[in-house]
Amino acid sequence: MSRHRRHRVVVLLLEPAIGYDAVIPVQLLGEAVDDAGRPLYDVTMASLDGEPVVTSSGYAISPQDDASALTRADTVIVPGTQLAGPRYEGTLPEDVAAALASVRPGTRMVSICTGAFVLAAAGTLSGRPATTHWKHADALAALYPDVLLDADVLFTDDGDVLTSAGLSAGVDLSLHLIRRDHGSEVANRVARYCVVPPWRDGGQAQYIERQVPTRPDESTATARAWALEHLEADVPTLARRAGMSLRTFARRFREETGQSPGAWLIQQRVRHAQHLLEETDLGIDTVASRAGMGTAASLRTHLRTHAGVSPAAYRRTFRGTGPRIPIGSSS
Repeated sequence: MSRHRRHRVVVLLLEPAIGYDAVIPVQLLGEAVDDAGRPLYDVTMASLDGEPVVTSSGYAISPQDDASALTRADTVIVPGTQLAGPRYEGTLPEDVAAALASVRPGTRMVSICTGAFVLAAAGTLSGRPATTHWKHADALAALYPDVLLDADVLFTDDGDVLTSAGLSAGVDLSLHLIRRDHGSEVANRVARYCVVPPWRDGGQAQYIERQVPTRPDESTATARAWALEHLEADVPTLARRAGMSLRTFARRFREETGQSPGAWLIQQRVRHAQHLLEETDLGIDTVASRAGMGTAASLRTHLRTHAGVSPAAYRRTFRGTGPRIPIGSSS
């Protein structure tokens, strides 16, 4: 009989919890199955004492477990919370500190939205990249100056520590976890079932309230659509397509996407290269050319920067040609 041990995920609810954040990983990771239809994750909610946890919206969530579940977790996820110590004082309550101290070494630690304050207070994010909801980014930076905060991105991945931006960015991070653990095919199936995009362009900066153009001729949208079919194009070419000066184009582009035109172009090239590596047997030079990067050396540089691996390693991982060992697995 074949052995199938599911990756154990514990969602730690800290009162008052952000209810929306809390249910995201339960829903998305719970939908991830292998080709035989077997669940790939064992996801459970836990509170410190196993009792219901009140959310910031007034209702309560009844978890299945207490903090003892953390000792068995392969991944621990801390969703958003308004817990006063981490959020406003830079401190961690003793019961929360004790619970997190029980987590086994090597366990993957994840936060959604303001859950990053808890990981920061525990020292987990010290010297590491992280993000949180854009509205609370300044507060996190002030309370925890040793965190390498990036308030623009939807999520960060530093290997065994991952964080997401505000609220629905938890969807992006959950899909990324599935994709990293089990490949793009599984993640895409989950995204289709949940009726969400497998990958969102831009970062959370695009959602900050600001004045944006409403007339089509004042937008960069047409140039962006053209660029997706011409990934080799440079920023000045896109500005000319939009009928704007380079300075105006760059300003409007950032207002609409939360990114600079150059960063956005690189992201699109990397994404297309990843798609070609996952779905085709094309050589690395051909992938680089079709993705608008020109040379294999450029592809290697950008893919290592964005995904932390070489093109060959990326292809092996996301096409499922080699075994995957879940972080924290005892098998």
